[in-house]
Amino acid sequence: MEWEDECRTPRLMQNQIPAVFICPPPPPRKKPVAGKRRPPPKEGYFHPPDLDSLFSVPARKETCV
Repeated sequence: MEWEDECRTPRLMQNQIPAVFICPPPPPRKKPVAGKRRPPPKEGYFHPPDLDSLFSVPARKETCV
């Protein structure tokens, strides 16, 4: 009985969490960062000779159904 008398939830208004009636506004959107566009290189871009072999697609074999 002593334990039940000691531990209980406070019921006074000053101890209660106040209810929020209005939702807070959403956070502001981030402004887009405008980066500087660099001009293309004067000598042009590097084109390795074997680049096409990396991205070549082998011919598909047709299957008989």
